[in-house]
Parts: sequence; C-alpha cells; structure tokens
Amino acid sequence: MANTNIRRIKTTDLVLEDKLVAIQRVTKVTKGGRHFSFAAIVVVGNSNGIVGYGLGKAGEVTSAISKGSEDAKKNLVKVPVFKGTIPHEQEAKFGGAKVFIKPAAPGTGVKAGGAMRAVLESAGIHDVIAKSKGSSNPHNLVKATVAALLELRDAYTVAQLRGISMKKVFNG
Repeated sequence: MANTNIRRIKTTDLVLEDKLVAIQRVTKVTKGGRHFSFAAIVVVGNSNGIVGYGLGKAGEVTSAISKGSEDAKKNLVKVPVFKGTIPHEQEAKFGGAKVFIKPAAPGTGVKAGGAMRAVLESAGIHDVIAKSKGSSNPHNLVKATVAALLELRDAYTVAQLRGISMKKVFNG
C-alpha cells in the first residue's frame, strides 16, 4: 500500500545529525586502467520524528559523505513517534529488502541491524524491535525502513480521517 501523503519537511531552523550507513568503493575498468570512486549512503535526523536519507558519489570519501548529507537534507520526512516508540507494527518492502518494525516496551532499546538502526535512531525512536528479511543491501534496507515509517499513522491522524473522537479510536 503506497502512502500518498508524504510529509515533506523544510530544513530551515533544524539541527540535524548525520549518520554514515555504508560506503562502497566503485571500480570502473577502462582501457587506461582502473578508475576508483566512492558511494556513501547517509541518514540525517533530528531525533524528534524527522529523518531523511541520501546517496553521494565522488572521487574521495569525504566528498561522497558530504554530498550524501546534502542529498539527505533535501529528502526529509516526518514520522510519528509515540513515547519513544512507534504507534503500531508495520511491514514494508523495497526491491528485495523486506522490513518489519514493531513497537517495544520502554527500556528495550533499538533491536535492529545496521542500516535499519541508523534510520530508526535518527528518527528518534528509542524502543523498537525490527527485522529485515530478504536482501541485506543497505540501499534497499534504508529505503524500505523509511517506507515503513511513512506508512505509520498516529491515533490523532486516524481519528481525523475517520471523523471520530480520540476516545472512540481506543474503544473508550
């Protein structure tokens, strides 16, 4: 199910923290020899529900990371964080990567692997259980995790969409 209401965020007055997810050395073999370049996947977030990811490619590692960071700042989205965790379970898929995220009790921590951990921590989610299935490609895992976070809905949004009170959402 594709989420049509993507919540884009402006970067003005936000303090964002960068996290390097993966860096890859890419080799192009030509008639004159080998040409090396680098590709970096970077996740940025404010640890308060805003997260974004980007890809940077350059001849040097530092340039690739800074380009990835700038790209990530252009693709920020808002995700619902409820008491340090997520409102409900969610599955998502991107390419060959499938992810499953589930809310956890306070004090559990972020139980997730590399690429997913970076996205969840940057979003400000402190207690969550996550599992990745299928491909372990960090590009697709980051994109699948962000897709899962975008499909999350908090109780207030559900109440507005259904036109009912918050008490009725919780069967009260």
